[in-house]
Amino acid sequence: MNKKTLMRILFSGRVLILISFLLMSVFAIGPNFSSDGLLVKTVDSESSAEVNGIESDEILYSLDGNIINSVEDFSNVVDEMNIGDLVEIVTSGGTSTISYDGDLGFSVGEIPTSNLRKGLDLVGGVRVVLQPDTDDESQILDMIDLIEQRLNVFGVSDISIRHSKDLEGTNYIISEIAGATKEEVLDLVSKQGKFEAKIGDDLVFTGGTDIKDVCRTGSCSGIPLQRGCGPNEEGWSCQYFFVVYISKESAKIHSELTNKLTVTSDGYLSEKLDLYLDDELVNSLFISEDLQGDVSTSFSIQGPGSGPTEAAAVNDALNKMKKMQTLLITGSLPFSVDVERVDVISPTLGENFFASSILAIVLAIFAVGGVIFARYRKAVISIPIIITGLSEVFIILGFAALIRWNLDLAAIAGIIAAVGTGVDDQIVITDEVMYGRKNQEHWLKRMKNAFFIIFAAYFTMLVAMLPLWFLGAGVLRGFALTTIVGVTIGVFVTRPAYGKMIEILMEKDE
Repeated sequence: MNKKTLMRILFSGRVLILISFLLMSVFAIGPNFSSDGLLVKTVDSESSAEVNGIESDEILYSLDGNIINSVEDFSNVVDEMNIGDLVEIVTSGGTSTISYDGDLGFSVGEIPTSNLRKGLDLVGGVRVVLQPDTDDESQILDMIDLIEQRLNVFGVSDISIRHSKDLEGTNYIISEIAGATKEEVLDLVSKQGKFEAKIGDDLVFTGGTDIKDVCRTGSCSGIPLQRGCGPNEEGWSCQYFFVVYISKESAKIHSELTNKLTVTSDGYLSEKLDLYLDDELVNSLFISEDLQGDVSTSFSIQGPGSGPTEAAAVNDALNKMKKMQTLLITGSLPFSVDVERVDVISPTLGENFFASSILAIVLAIFAVGGVIFARYRKAVISIPIIITGLSEVFIILGFAALIRWNLDLAAIAGIIAAVGTGVDDQIVITDEVMYGRKNQEHWLKRMKNAFFIIFAAYFTMLVAMLPLWFLGAGVLRGFALTTIVGVTIGVFVTRPAYGKMIEILMEKDE
């Protein structure tokens, strides 16, 4: 192929459209080859980290004077910290110093190498299918917003929550949370989270509406430096605390109820402040005699944590504190839900699976090119098939990055289906053009015949996939979307470009 032919191909309208789509895909995927530091994934609301200006999506470079290039580096440095230590944090947003209270207030992860988002099958996590106790779709959508708010407040960022129906019309809420544990997700997603504080049988305040603010900074939450942790018969136990601020109306109720109580010999009132979560008693707090009749709008909530070691007990206490804070901030769910299914996906599958799958698709395209060369004995046919096949895969990935679609096993299957359909169409184009040459027919007529077949197959596929898109849940929707997008890109972008390449190359070959 000489330079003139190459320039004719590159500057033809259909190929220019293909090139423009490839360039847009490069920008959408946004490859990143930098490996210095870690990504700050989430920052807890009102935590010491947030107060000191640390924001999500910043790059963490060093922690307490140590260069951080991996999650293991980060964990090793945190393990050496003691409660009360002043920690210097260097990020892309600047340098901050915070007091360590057992939790830095932010989570980190590896810096993504691109804008492609891997689904639960590839990164690991938990998928929970819930059946809500209502058929009102507006209430279900409100509940989805509340569940998402809970997970965001807790510090989970990679979340996918959607409403789905089966063929019988049963409503489901499907929650997919990457990088989380089953216990964390079930507590936050499936619990109604009805929080009540009572003195005896009398209600003082509830979570959500009566709670005006929940402290999450190191100054009024965490594990106390003194009397915070200690050994016991089973290992270690720690006591967390955090301050909540309630409404004036609730404070007046507290004042009226405590006025009726008596003072015991040890300086406390005769009744405790009992804390209930979903009608289960989770803690009972002594009420100091100083609070009798006091219209106080702030309370210190306390709770225990335990573990075989001091570090494990600290982590357990802080996790329980975070969950309690989250439920108090977001309030209870409007109705109960039943857990239909819980899938825990191991991340080991996804470590190399995505790259291996894409490599397998690329090798398959080259293998098809080899078979086409063996069939037609013409490199001018097999090379364009390889080029357009690779382009199709790249544009599909670019589109997925653009709409932030999670690439999972179903999406990869959809890419394979789309590329396979593309090869079929390209063989149809090639056969029609070659048949026309043999029978002295004009190539344009044969090309029209080819695209008639291609569009008929395309609309048949579309009709088959649309029910999966509208009625399917999870895996089926992912497969349907990727297949529809892939084949649409092929029919309107790569197939016309291939047809133009073949037209120009066949003219030269005659």
